Amino acid sequence: MELLTSELYDAHPDHVFVAEPVFRDFGGRRCFHGAVETVRAYEDDSLIRQILNEPGNGRVLVIDGSGSMRCALLGAAAAETAAGNGWAGIVVFGAVRESRKLSILPIGVKALCTNPRRPILRSESLRSVPLHLAGISFKPGEWLYADEDGVLVSWDQLHGEPAKAPKKRRKKA
Repeated sequence: MELLTSELYDAHPDHVFVAEPVFRDFGGRRCFHGAVETVRAYEDDSLIRQILNEPGNGRVLVIDGSGSMRCALLGAAAAETAAGNGWAGIVVFGAVRESRKLSILPIGVKALCTNPRRPILRSESLRSVPLHLAGISFKPGEWLYADEDGVLVSWDQLHGEPAKAPKKRRKKA
């Protein structure tokens, strides 16, 4: 079931936080959602690969690469592994590579840009930490919703159609 960010925002304006529009779509799925898992990984993909090798159970991995565009934090092999392990999507505050291959994989991928350079392995990454990027916070266990219009986060899972506007009362003549 596709949950569109604009409809979710209209239905739950007091329950969602909207990320600044800095992310571009790279994955084969443009609309995705799931519980958030986080990793802070500056120019290092070792922990990212480890996490994506685990069962995703429909979650979304949010990667804080500090906005670095010097190297990619995600490539097609890791994204393909993630899709096979049941991850719904990956949001990278940094760069990805192999964008042509990413575009045909059955997983949502959003990132700032592309860069063909591989990451440096440092083993300094942190998992399941609160992140602040694109103007909002991302915490493990919150819910992320993404589509072509953007990314929004809610502290709990959202359901259903947009709230209907109240009927206007007619004035008595």
